[in-house]
Amino acid sequence: MEEPTTLLSDEDLVDSLPAIDDERIQLEDPEFEMEPFLLGFEDTVRLGCCCPVKEEVTVEKTKKATTKDRVQAFHLRKSLNFLDKLHEEKDLFIQKTRGELRVCHQRMDLLTKQQESLAAEIATEREANNMAAMGRLQAASRRLHTELENEKDLQSKITAMLKDSENAMWHIEIQKGLFEDVRKRNEEEAEARQRSLEIHAAQQLQKEKETLEKVERNRLLRARKSLHVQKELGLRHQKLVEDAQRNHRVAVKFLKASLGRVREREQKEEMESRRHMKLRMDAVLALKNNITASRETLKKFQAWGQSRAEVAKQKALTEKEAILAQGGDAFKHLFHQRRHQELEAQRRAFEEEQKLRKQEIVSRILKEEAEEEHRKKRQHPPSKTTDQWTLRDKTWKYISDFCEGKTAIATNHLLENEMALHPKPSCLLKVVSSESMQMDLGSISTEEEILAEPDIPGLWSKDYKSYQVSKEDMERKPVGGTKMDKDILARTMEQLRSGVVHKQVVSGREFKGRPFNSKPEVIHFKDFDIGKVYKKKITLINATYTINYCKLVGVEESLKDFIHIDFDPPGPMSAGMSCEVLVTFKPMINKDLEGNVSFLAQTGGFSVPLKCSTKKCSLSLDKELIDFGSYVVGETTSRIITLTNVGGLGTRFKFLLDSEFFEMEEHQPVMKMSSVFTYEDKSFYEKIINSLSEHQLDGDGSSPLDIPSRKESEKLDEAEASAVASAMTMVPSEEQAEITLGEVTEGEIGPFSSIKVPIIFNPVIPGEVQTKFKVMFKNSQCPTLYFRATGIAVDVPVWVPRATVDLKICMYDRLYQDSITVHTRSKAALRLKFEVCKELRGHIELLPETGYIQAQSSYSVQLKFLPRHSLPEDAGKYFDQDSRVLEAPMTIWVADQIKPVGFTVQAIVTTSDLEISPLEINFGYCTIYEAIRTEISLSNLSLLPQEFGFVGLPKYVDIQPNDGFGTILPLETLQLDVIFQPIKAKEYRFELVCKSEINRCFKVSCQAVGVHPPLELSHYQIKFSATALYGTTVSTLYVINSHLSMNKLIHSLPRIGSEEATPVGPTSFEFLVPPNSPITISPSVGTVLPGKRCLVQVAFQPVLPHETILEEAIHILNKETETKLFQ
Repeated sequence: MEEPTTLLSDEDLVDSLPAIDDERIQLEDPEFEMEPFLLGFEDTVRLGCCCPVKEEVTVEKTKKATTKDRVQAFHLRKSLNFLDKLHEEKDLFIQKTRGELRVCHQRMDLLTKQQESLAAEIATEREANNMAAMGRLQAASRRLHTELENEKDLQSKITAMLKDSENAMWHIEIQKGLFEDVRKRNEEEAEARQRSLEIHAAQQLQKEKETLEKVERNRLLRARKSLHVQKELGLRHQKLVEDAQRNHRVAVKFLKASLGRVREREQKEEMESRRHMKLRMDAVLALKNNITASRETLKKFQAWGQSRAEVAKQKALTEKEAILAQGGDAFKHLFHQRRHQELEAQRRAFEEEQKLRKQEIVSRILKEEAEEEHRKKRQHPPSKTTDQWTLRDKTWKYISDFCEGKTAIATNHLLENEMALHPKPSCLLKVVSSESMQMDLGSISTEEEILAEPDIPGLWSKDYKSYQVSKEDMERKPVGGTKMDKDILARTMEQLRSGVVHKQVVSGREFKGRPFNSKPEVIHFKDFDIGKVYKKKITLINATYTINYCKLVGVEESLKDFIHIDFDPPGPMSAGMSCEVLVTFKPMINKDLEGNVSFLAQTGGFSVPLKCSTKKCSLSLDKELIDFGSYVVGETTSRIITLTNVGGLGTRFKFLLDSEFFEMEEHQPVMKMSSVFTYEDKSFYEKIINSLSEHQLDGDGSSPLDIPSRKESEKLDEAEASAVASAMTMVPSEEQAEITLGEVTEGEIGPFSSIKVPIIFNPVIPGEVQTKFKVMFKNSQCPTLYFRATGIAVDVPVWVPRATVDLKICMYDRLYQDSITVHTRSKAALRLKFEVCKELRGHIELLPETGYIQAQSSYSVQLKFLPRHSLPEDAGKYFDQDSRVLEAPMTIWVADQIKPVGFTVQAIVTTSDLEISPLEINFGYCTIYEAIRTEISLSNLSLLPQEFGFVGLPKYVDIQPNDGFGTILPLETLQLDVIFQPIKAKEYRFELVCKSEINRCFKVSCQAVGVHPPLELSHYQIKFSATALYGTTVSTLYVINSHLSMNKLIHSLPRIGSEEATPVGPTSFEFLVPPNSPITISPSVGTVLPGKRCLVQVAFQPVLPHETILEEAIHILNKETETKLFQ
């Protein structure tokens, strides 16, 4: 056995050899690196020379070749094949080299001839003394000389290559001579192998012939068996066909009977549906009349309710005015009335509930008694009743008395007492209704009122009188006395002080002026808080010439409650000496206070001013004008303005435009319940008021619950309405404004702080811009601050004339192009970069993407729009799914320009689909003497009109109108008739292909079965003459049986589709007339013999349908009813 792992395939040997380069490489290296190959071949030759000797020895001894010898022989054959291939390639290369050498000789001859002609021309021009031509010709001569030298060099190289190649060729031929013996031996071995193969093939052919004969005998045997089986199957099939025909005749008989019953049932159902329709029409008319009557009744009830509400309102107002005129509390009286009504409603609801519960108890008792009697009857005979009253008997007696009304009064009395002792506000609120609120307030008798007892007896009695303030209390004197008392006190004090003050004279000089100086000169308490205590010390310095005294007199009357002075009199003080005074301030009210602290000296009185200042806002801006200077449109810059508060009170601020209005105040609620009720009753009364507000008494929404502060609430409502109206005024948007405020526009500024607010300048339109701003504060004492900002906007150098490129309506998968022109006013060239938003880069393209626009010129760029079906998902916010509108922003970036130039590509993207419904048509069975028509709808889902046409139609199909060609408008649906008329009996399967103008195909699958009937009519269309209603017109036709022979060569046989032909014989027919048709056919059923015909009469008798008469009658009745309603 040979080992396959030691053998090499032909592909492996070829791959192991060096590849042959192209001709140019061969010219450069003509030796092909022959030396390693020649060495390899010599080794192979030595192996080949040794092989025959070894093979002969091996044949004599073992007569079996070893694996090593076979491998060596295989390598030897491969080496010979490679040597032959190398010889052919070298021969081809030598031929090509000789051809190139011939071409080189021809070019050299041509260049020599050109040199000779140029020399002649130069001599001619030299004689003519034409220096320019001589220079040109000499340059050409030099060029030819250079080319000739190059050709000579190339010739020498090619000659050397050719010589080397010939040497290599000789070496190859020598090697082939060395391998000649080996080649002959290989050929002999090949011939021997061929002979052995032929012998083997002959033996194999003999075996195959024997096998073929055997197979043929088996085939003949199987054929005989199959003929026998086929004969049996034919007999069985014939029997089955006869049984099927017999069953078919029976089924046809039963089918006719079933069809008759079905027709009778359909007629009954039709009559039933007509009767039902008539009943429904009558019901609709009755419902319409009832609706009209209900509307009239509802209007009457509404008018009665409004009049009743007006009467109740007038009574309530009259009663309220009467109570107010008597000096009573109308709200309290009205509240008691409402509570009484609620108690009455609760009492009635309780009684109803008690009745229901008692009825339920009675029913249960009766049921239990019945069950008990039934059980006793089964167990024991009935016993005599005793005179004792059981608990069940007492209960039954109580219920019977209650039903007779004996205990109603007692129960009502107990219920009233219980409700008076335990009122439930939540229950009261549940039973309040609009009807109970509209009751006549005066109709309630005082005997039936059951209210809770007051906390203080006598307050609700009729004899109670409100507390009146006495005249003495009204004339009580104010705190501090009257003005006259104060004047008397001041005069008395002045007289007392006049005896204490003395003049001071030193060295003949009299002291005049302030005896003591104060440090500080003014006692000022700033930014105080209520409840805190503030202390300040002042120093009093003796400013007289000699010894003086100081005594505290006090503070003014208005400051005594807040100022306390601690002063210990120092006694005699020399000139220039000082003493301290401690002033304590305890504020109780948030109000500015001013006054004096009075002192008395020996030379006269003096005072120190005292001021107490509340916290105030002191706001200011660091500048009133902000000048931005000049900026290009699109750039953005900002400036800072500082708002400073040097006061001790913070406030809320808001920066806004001067033209805007903003209300900083916050409105208080309309009414505070705490001002009317106590805290304990607040929640309960709030529920009462809410329930009253929900159930309004009058139509305009006003409630009978009037509080004293109603005028104030109306004023607050007007204020709120004005604030809402002011908020609804139009304010210029920040997008339109070029000078706007930054992010910080409002906030809180604390005491002794400052806030920086940015002002942003974003120029949009070239020119000078000026905007006024104001700062408003929540504190009404702070005035509004104003400032203004100015700037100059310079236009951009590049612009696009068309800001919107409208591509109109576009279809998917269609290419649309447009040209966009860009202009510049710059005096230098600019680099432009055109950019499409990343969502639409797969659909829109701008070419070129980058370009340079020259100074004061224009530049054109090409826009390519190819919408794909993924556009709605890719475009995102730029595409409206409902309107199918695409608005794509395009950007042009300009070098050294911050703001890009933008324009918009707008298009309405629509589909190019045509929708055909239905997609499958089944014509069913159709005879060759008739045509079947069916409708298909063709819808244009596009927003553009499209031309269409049905192409490649079969001969038996027709489409109308216009033979299936036309134009369909946007979103239009056309109804087309597909007419199918088979030409022979078979099964039809075909497709209708509709093509649009853009070569899109839409297909409809169709199938049908062609029938060739055994009977035919003399004519297939009857045209009656004009016939009056209830008149009769008769026409005749023939039913012909032309099926006489089963020979299909004479004529086509009647059949259904691809089924078997109908046998020759009598054939029955039946005419089916559409229901409610004025057509009568006689006879409608019959049988025609082969080659005969049957006369049929068709009568036409038009009548007026009963449904039409009913519809006209209903229409006239509706018109009369509407006329009466409007009258």
